Amino acid sequence: MKISIPVYLLVAALTIYAVRALPMTLIRREIKNPFLRSFLYYVPYVTLAVMTFPSILGATGSLATAAVGFAVGVVLAFFDGNLFRVAIGACVAVYIAELFL
Repeated sequence: MKISIPVYLLVAALTIYAVRALPMTLIRREIKNPFLRSFLYYVPYVTLAVMTFPSILGATGSLATAAVGFAVGVVLAFFDGNLFRVAIGACVAVYIAELFL
């Protein structure tokens, strides 16, 4: 059975709407539980990391050069935090690693 693109879009739209609308309608008061507050605070960052990490490892021709770029990116992000410098630094590191590995 072949499902058309509009059906995929409808399912995606309903899922996104449910994820955004249900908490707003079901939880009417402020969340005071520290564990739940910290969990909800970090969910976007974890989701972004989970979506990005496999792409990082598959972005180059070899796992070794991808790991070099990832490591340089983590170190630069830890010490600097500027997204543009981290991206440029990781790209330069991968380029240099591709030359030597």
